[in-house]
Amino acid sequence: MNENANRFFVLTGGPGSGKSTLIEQLRQLGHNVSVEAGRGVIQQQIAIGGQALPWSNPVLFAELMLSWEMRSYHLAESQARLVFFDRGVPDVAGYLRLLNLPVPQHVQRAAETLRYNRRVFIAPPWQEIFHAGRERKQDFAEAVRTYDAMLATYTDYGYDFVEIPRAPVEERVRFILDRCLY
Repeated sequence: MNENANRFFVLTGGPGSGKSTLIEQLRQLGHNVSVEAGRGVIQQQIAIGGQALPWSNPVLFAELMLSWEMRSYHLAESQARLVFFDRGVPDVAGYLRLLNLPVPQHVQRAAETLRYNRRVFIAPPWQEIFHAGRERKQDFAEAVRTYDAMLATYTDYGYDFVEIPRAPVEERVRFILDRCLY
């Protein structure tokens, strides 16, 4: 494991489980964060009329997410403190697996090379806060399948999970910080 991995923490899980809200709260508290690749790619592609969207071209969408995640990782290397990632490189492999698409060798290599802290925080499916929207077209059943795909994928890459409790945002953030500040 590289030296950055000790301070790089991933929050993953299915869509609509509160990850981005937690990342935003961590940012407001002064922590270094990265934004979710999927949402960013969707916003940019919609803005330009692009085709790299999960509902148009999921393979191209995955490639752009991989590039985004790799750039986020490398930008974080210049930070001296903890960095919290709204998803990570293994999420791209998990996304492809969710769709029963092959995971290309370069995606595998990226997930094996760009390592995060072994402890990955996972937000469980939470129907009460789940909602669809312009960038999130999945239903709750797909959110559950995504959660399962991320569990399997990160486990295959040698990560351990800490499930984030279903609780108010402040409690969830404190839970995360208590388990990664050393």
